[in-house]
Amino acid sequence: MTEIAKGLEGVLFTETQLTFINGTEGILTHLGIPIQEWAEKSSFEELSYALLYAKLPTAAELKQFDADLKANRAIPAKLSEAIASFPKDVHPMQALRTAVSYLGLFDPQAEATSEADRYAISVRLIAQFATIIAAIARARQGKEAVAPRDDLNHAGNFLYMLNGQEATPEQARLFDIALILHADHGMNASTFTAIATSSTLSDMYSCMTSAIGALKGPLHGGANEAVMDMLDEIGDPSKAADYINKKLDDKEKIMGVGHRVYKYFDPRSRVLRDYAEHVASKQGKSTYYQILENIEKVVVERIGSKGIYPNVDFYSGTVYSDLGIAKEFFTPIFALARISGWSASVIEYTRNNRLLRPDALYTGATDQHYIDLNDRQ
Repeated sequence: MTEIAKGLEGVLFTETQLTFINGTEGILTHLGIPIQEWAEKSSFEELSYALLYAKLPTAAELKQFDADLKANRAIPAKLSEAIASFPKDVHPMQALRTAVSYLGLFDPQAEATSEADRYAISVRLIAQFATIIAAIARARQGKEAVAPRDDLNHAGNFLYMLNGQEATPEQARLFDIALILHADHGMNASTFTAIATSSTLSDMYSCMTSAIGALKGPLHGGANEAVMDMLDEIGDPSKAADYINKKLDDKEKIMGVGHRVYKYFDPRSRVLRDYAEHVASKQGKSTYYQILENIEKVVVERIGSKGIYPNVDFYSGTVYSDLGIAKEFFTPIFALARISGWSASVIEYTRNNRLLRPDALYTGATDQHYIDLNDRQ
């Protein structure tokens, strides 16, 4: 009997030194360092370097990497014009997918696929994803794009380009932590898609466009947006328990709950919960946070014993909402963080590249013959 691994679950297809996940115990590490330490002590810039080069940078290396990111933040004027012309009602992930593909047309290095070229392109993409996403958000509001600044860190600069005003240090740090938590997560669907594209020796822009397409789906990056839709539907913290109990009784999916890998609390959700609580407490316990608290209580009580707990999407949406970010931009912000992991995984895989070519078990008809069109019933 041939055993099929539905969804490729449990299938090992490559090796990695970047990210380790133990879903049973709720462990996530990058380069062996727990995600909690990255969130507490590091920055998105440092983690991006660490993923790309598979090592912690020295102070001089991090300073140069940060300078390279800042030097590459601007996007071509023609791309800015194109973004401004996009239909205002398209989903931002559609706009991002198109913009990144379009960006490649202006990069004379776009078709180069050596490791050095992939590193250089990755730096530009990490820097320019922020500028592109902010420009898309501004265009949807009928506003002019805000040019990037080189005196702000990656998180602070994005919030500045998004809102047209400088974020507070606390807001910038909170967003920096959110980016760290989303930067890489093993062989998820979008990372696998990027690798599958790169395995054909295609270019980085094609790899990243493929990954964006995979991330767009509601079972992957779109889940945090769906969580906010659920919170809006519930509306009042007092209604949360009844709403979730009914969902569970009807065996319906609860967005932001459960994970393909984690059979315990997603460690990223624990970090975000603490920050979400901090922000909510400053606002007198925001409605969103109170609803999430009540949902979590029901979920843990009823299905926690089955290994089903809140994941990172459960709290990320309310953190972004408290930062004034519209929910349709939650998934593009996921991409803003995950571009580092995508790029690093592509670079790592192509060092020992092998074209991905899985098989499928044929279950169709056999011993058939062609029937002339005139003889078919």
